[in-house]
Amino acid sequence: MRASYATTTPDELMAHLGRSLPSIYQHATALGLKKSPEYFKVEVAGRFVKNGITQGHRFAKGMVPWNSGMKGWVAAGTEATRFKPGQKPVQTMPLGSYRLNPDGHLQRKVTEEPGSNSKRWRSVAELVWVEANGPLPAGHIVRFKPGMFTNVLEKITLDRVECISRAENVRRNSIHTTCPELAGLYQLKGAITRQVKRINKEQKDANAAH
Repeated sequence: MRASYATTTPDELMAHLGRSLPSIYQHATALGLKKSPEYFKVEVAGRFVKNGITQGHRFAKGMVPWNSGMKGWVAAGTEATRFKPGQKPVQTMPLGSYRLNPDGHLQRKVTEEPGSNSKRWRSVAELVWVEANGPLPAGHIVRFKPGMFTNVLEKITLDRVECISRAENVRRNSIHTTCPELAGLYQLKGAITRQVKRINKEQKDANAAH
């Protein structure tokens, strides 16, 4: 690596060393190796250098892109497959459809209005609570009571859900609440780290004084 990296092509290095290119680059970085200026002057390096300036595949001053002046251009013959005004993609699910979100919660499509998916899809748990209690208060969410989660439509009933503030939801999901033992370990780790830093600083100051 040290003897040949600066002037050897990637393909030659892989063949000679029997290693993948990412592995070679990673090892070269660890050793502080770089390609030589002479290497970048040859065509195989993928660059051309003229008077110290990289040339080759870059646009030069005065060159015009092939698509200049073609804003809004549409290929002929594509008219039949274009979307018409107001037309919806064929994969759009109809109003009232159900789906599972990435967290496994059952949602229902409640509107076709454009915009965020969070407006078109609402959790069934929330809809059940709103149907019984009215609009959701500001700063609150509907969630399942502890141990009552389900994504089976017939089982999502009012007795399984509750409306709580977002602050309360954060508190319940805090590591200090869900796993106090682990929270204690994190605190212990922080205390040890602080002590190690203090000792290292004292030793560094002592060495500087001598």
